[in-house]
Amino acid sequence: MGHRITVDNAGESFECPPEKSLLSGMESQSKKAIAVGCRGGGCGYCKIRILSGEFETKKMSVKFVTHEEQAQGFALSCRVFPRSDMSVIAIEEIQSGNPYAKKNVTSKIS
Repeated sequence: MGHRITVDNAGESFECPPEKSLLSGMESQSKKAIAVGCRGGGCGYCKIRILSGEFETKKMSVKFVTHEEQAQGFALSCRVFPRSDMSVIAIEEIQSGNPYAKKNVTSKIS
């Protein structure tokens, strides 16, 4: 049985079993509430802030989530496994195209 995950700032919710990460559970239901990047903790794109609920996390790089941020409820959704219903906020906006592109970059070749 899955846990109800609510992404408050996206107006979306989905069910996620305890053996799946939040990101994997969301993708398996074709939801688009949290930005998707590398799916393995290497890009920081799926960063969320956990508002409520019980969960376990796998190791996260302090490059993307510092110890201070972890204490404030921040985590990478690809590294979070629910143990109860949860409420979260997605940090990155979902953009079309390249999932790693956080900003538009313009270059000029002379």
